[in-house]
Amino acid sequence: MSGEELEEWLQGEQSQGSGWSKSDGSGETVGHESGRKIIEILRKNPSKDPEEYDEEDIAHMRKVVAYCKRHLAQEETAKRNTDSKSYKSLKNWGHDAQKT
Repeated sequence: MSGEELEEWLQGEQSQGSGWSKSDGSGETVGHESGRKIIEILRKNPSKDPEEYDEEDIAHMRKVVAYCKRHLAQEETAKRNTDSKSYKSLKNWGHDAQKT
């Protein structure tokens, strides 16, 4: 997903209720927070220059890749059903399973 696609998705109602809720009582899901971090990283380094990423950016990108890889391997549902929680959760993490 592009940064614009992700930002538009995160503003929608469907993105709000997919995944594990954060433990801080905010009601936001872990994946939704991750999506916001992805947008921040993309805005901070629009040219995607590897030298411009800091350690926190790299750590988050690795976390995103690991999450998507693990969940795509476990769940074929996300690839077939756009109404599934798996599909919506992966989109919060910046991955549209229908595009792969």
